[in-house]
Amino acid sequence: MTHRHFHSFIMILLTFVPIYAIGQVMQSTVYKIESDSINFGGGNSSSTSYSLEDTLGEIASGYSSSSSYVMNAGYQHMNESTYITLSALSDLNLGTIGGFVGGVATGTHSWVVTTNNPEGYTLTAKASTAPALTSGAASFGDYVPAGPDPDLNFTVSATSSKFGFSPEGVDVVQRFKDNGSSCNAGTSNTTDACWDGFSTTTKSVSLRNSSNLPSGSTTTIKYRAEIGASYFQDAGDYSAIITITALAL
Repeated sequence: MTHRHFHSFIMILLTFVPIYAIGQVMQSTVYKIESDSINFGGGNSSSTSYSLEDTLGEIASGYSSSSSYVMNAGYQHMNESTYITLSALSDLNLGTIGGFVGGVATGTHSWVVTTNNPEGYTLTAKASTAPALTSGAASFGDYVPAGPDPDLNFTVSATSSKFGFSPEGVDVVQRFKDNGSSCNAGTSNTTDACWDGFSTTTKSVSLRNSSNLPSGSTTTIKYRAEIGASYFQDAGDYSAIITITALAL
């Protein structure tokens, strides 16, 4: 008797798209003032060897920080560019599903977003193809919840194979929160709950409406590929390209 093995692995490739946002406290069709302060003096001066911008009269200005905050107080100190960073990760191998019928492969990635933007950030995910997880002409079906909201539990029929994800973290959007029995309900973020499928259309994963300096925010995405107990899956090396994007709001 000849024994054959089905191999499945997922490669997660990162695309990082930062957006730098600058707001204005006053503007019209002919000018923009990014920030202002109340003081009694200051201005710009220069020569062939220096350029100076100063303010006089501000109180308690300067840089200060602790383990839980960073503060730039005063007109000169607050005048810094908005930035956002997204941790870089290597490809993820979900391992091997042995045999043609039945089996599960899982893996996780943790993404850290850090931004000084007072409006916060959004983290999204999308697949490069539909279905997302493929090997030549063979594929796992993209996970489709039973209703408009994610499924609390990952469910695969005996005659199908599916690939999906579940995010966890302090900034996960309401769609992936639960009340213990349903998703997009309550405020909990139960481990291994609220499963959805990837799409070539961008899906929101995490959202924050404030700066998260200095520690940043972690979102962990769990991936699951599963073959039903009676489903025959073609052998091969399966892969998916998932784009994770962090944008400053």
